[in-house]
Amino acid sequence: MKLSRMAPIIVVSMAWLTLAGTAVAQTVVMSGLDNPRGLAFAPNGALYVAEAGRVGDGPCAVNTPGETRCFGASGAVTRLWKGQQSRVVEGLESHALPDGSSASGPNDISFLGTGGAYVTLGLGGDRAFQEALGGKYAGNLIHMAASGKWKVVANILQHEVDENPAGGPIDSNPFGVLAESGGRLIADAGANALFRVAASGRVETEAVFPPLPNPTPVGPPMVEAVPTAVARGPDGVLSVGELTGFPFVPGVASIYRVVPGRDPVVHCTGFKAIMDLAFGPDGALYVVENATGGVPPFGLFFLPHTGRLSRVAPDCTVTPVLEGLNRPTAVAVGADGAVCVTNNGVTAGAGEVLMIAP
Repeated sequence: MKLSRMAPIIVVSMAWLTLAGTAVAQTVVMSGLDNPRGLAFAPNGALYVAEAGRVGDGPCAVNTPGETRCFGASGAVTRLWKGQQSRVVEGLESHALPDGSSASGPNDISFLGTGGAYVTLGLGGDRAFQEALGGKYAGNLIHMAASGKWKVVANILQHEVDENPAGGPIDSNPFGVLAESGGRLIADAGANALFRVAASGRVETEAVFPPLPNPTPVGPPMVEAVPTAVARGPDGVLSVGELTGFPFVPGVASIYRVVPGRDPVVHCTGFKAIMDLAFGPDGALYVVENATGGVPPFGLFFLPHTGRLSRVAPDCTVTPVLEGLNRPTAVAVGADGAVCVTNNGVTAGAGEVLMIAP
């Protein structure tokens, strides 16, 4: 085990965010994180966070027009256990903007019993982009043992190259992961699809998410779905959260229900930019939006400190839990009902995890 450069901490600060006009206490339990993404509790109660990393000194490449991203081996997985924060995996592939923000690397983590965890390694492009960056593991699913040793178990990018189930340009960005005994489910935010990975590593398409009409005159007539999160509800049905593509219009993003062999069905809508979903032990669904609102008149783009953690009832009633978060990216709920959410989620060195006691 390699310790984080941050000193071990139990609680570093207390802060207050807004809930429906009242002040709600939340504790910062992890800090100094590089672009924190997915959160997960291990069976023993330890809390893990996937860090997408920071800008590296490797090759740089242009994927999105006007956006240069540089490669490095700064992705990590960090654990909080018995009050101590430590990195259990370091050196995972990552690429980020020149200022180190908006990194893509380890995107999510999900445990399968005591046999370790599965981690998605993001890419956000095609094979040519991967090769231009000089990496070879981005776009894969890896298994992390309890010791921190890891290995590739599925090539998600190759499945997108071979099948491209949603059509359009080849683009793979494995994001959300849900590890189950029957397979590992991957919400691929580039492929606009939900994939299932068998124990053998074989990848199959579980669902495809269609583009959505753009209700504004800004941008393309249709926007991409961009699925980011997958969780199984107490009724046994999968829920998939949607970020959507540009221009990121408030109210357009949805939560889908996915039944094998059927097209995804919109269950709850009216969101802006869903990044993660998690069901609590009481069956409640928690939803993280990277931002809400936006630039008038159409609410475009992501404004800082407009992120939100909400509780969504089965009838789709949305109750804010924490508002004013700065680009949050993930949520996890402990067996005792404690809710954890990331903050400063697209920033290198300033990422943190907040906990709300049950």
